Amino acid sequence: MWNSINDLMQALNGHKTLMVEPDQALPGRARREFAVPAEHPLLQAPLEGPFPADVEVVYVAMGCFWGAERAMWQVPGVFTTAVGYQGGYTPHANYNEVCTGKTGHTEAVLVAYRPGALDAVLKAFWERHDPTQGMRQGNDTGTQYRSAIYWTTAVQGEAVLASAERYREKLTAAGKGAVTTELRPASEAGEFYYAEPDHQQYLFHVPDGYCSMRGTGVEC
Repeated sequence: MWNSINDLMQALNGHKTLMVEPDQALPGRARREFAVPAEHPLLQAPLEGPFPADVEVVYVAMGCFWGAERAMWQVPGVFTTAVGYQGGYTPHANYNEVCTGKTGHTEAVLVAYRPGALDAVLKAFWERHDPTQGMRQGNDTGTQYRSAIYWTTAVQGEAVLASAERYREKLTAAGKGAVTTELRPASEAGEFYYAEPDHQQYLFHVPDGYCSMRGTGVEC
């Protein structure tokens, strides 16, 4: 007999918290089957590159990408944002496939930012979600909700790793759990596959839409 509804939910969702093996991942497809919106409705910038020469890109995952994207577009100095799937194996996966847990992808946000904004991006990343929860975020359970940062330059990587260590120390001092965030170069995480148009800037179009993302209360 289950001791609680939480125990039951953990049992039902348990298979989704284990990363799929590459040879067991869904096959995906050779190309994207939809067009990405041309412009961010709030930032009025393109969702797809090439971006201006002074704009850099980093990819973050903070649970459900609806709330994560909103957290990022609110950061001063961010040029544009878009949501997609990354860190797994299935090429051009769609949302239904990612939700099975059989693509290996996490729900990721492309963050394109102007010079000097990286520190603010990282501060928002660490403070706006709980990076200690492993393969879940709040009520959302599964590998698609894992915390991650994928960097695109060596300088970004140094800044990310340094910020992770600083935040780990502050979480420990506050009695919180260990950081479980996946930290690696985007070249290792693989291609960022844009999500379907109805997921892009979802909480701009539906301001009262679902968002389970919560921080730890610990500041950077």
